[in-house]
Amino acid sequence: MNTVTLPAYAKLNLTLDILGKRADGYHELATVMQSVTLHDDVTVTLTECSGIVCRCGTLPGDESNLAVRAAKAFFAGTGIAPRGLAIDVEKRIPTQAGMAGGSSDAAAVLHALRALLAPGMTVQELETLGEQVGSDVPYCVRGGTALAEGRGEKLTTLKAAPRFHVVVCKPDFSVSTPVLFRRSDASEITDRPDTAGMLDAIEAGDASGVAARVFNVFEAVLAQAEQKAVFSIRETLLALGASAAAMTGSGPTVFGLFTGLHQAQLAYHHLKRSYQQTFLSEFV
Repeated sequence: MNTVTLPAYAKLNLTLDILGKRADGYHELATVMQSVTLHDDVTVTLTECSGIVCRCGTLPGDESNLAVRAAKAFFAGTGIAPRGLAIDVEKRIPTQAGMAGGSSDAAAVLHALRALLAPGMTVQELETLGEQVGSDVPYCVRGGTALAEGRGEKLTTLKAAPRFHVVVCKPDFSVSTPVLFRRSDASEITDRPDTAGMLDAIEAGDASGVAARVFNVFEAVLAQAEQKAVFSIRETLLALGASAAAMTGSGPTVFGLFTGLHQAQLAYHHLKRSYQQTFLSEFV
């Protein structure tokens, strides 16, 4: 076997709380994350050539791409002699969207290289390698429903959350994650998610309890124009029957949770008319 193709699933932040800035410059987080079926396809092939060739649509294929950095971290961390690699990514997850598309591609590369070169490695060992690549990569290696703490690398696997259909909608702009963190540092965050309540609702399999606790503190520090666009999508999703709606990550993508497929389909088609990057998905 010299090639592996794997799905790289997008993630949602069902809750996201910023607990403070750390001495190392990172921020202490508490966030409940959930994988959804929207995914990229990542193919890793061992080649006879030297170096790493990464083809990722319109995105750069150099070391600024997390998939390339993941491959280099794998070889450096395992001591396996570097091999020639071709990494091909079929992108579906929106970029700069708060859905960990790049981190998920990196995680898929780590999983593929384990399958090709080090099948005895554990998922935990892959997560440790992922920490060197990006804060969301360890979660993307693990996937599913999880509480992430620290800067995102401290993971607690949770019982699978109640299943929802999901409409994901990215407005036609991007938001800088560092800028949002700086704004949060300069703001007094008064409204915070009920993280403990979310954990209890997930454990109990309480779909309505999960929906009632969806919350992202980053929404409060968006610029006025960003906030207007995000809140407009959020209110549209709620008006069309979503049980909950919020921005994911540092945005600007908004997601709506639906208990019924028909309502989700109607909301998807409604938003797709105005927003090209609208997707219908569900929890993994």
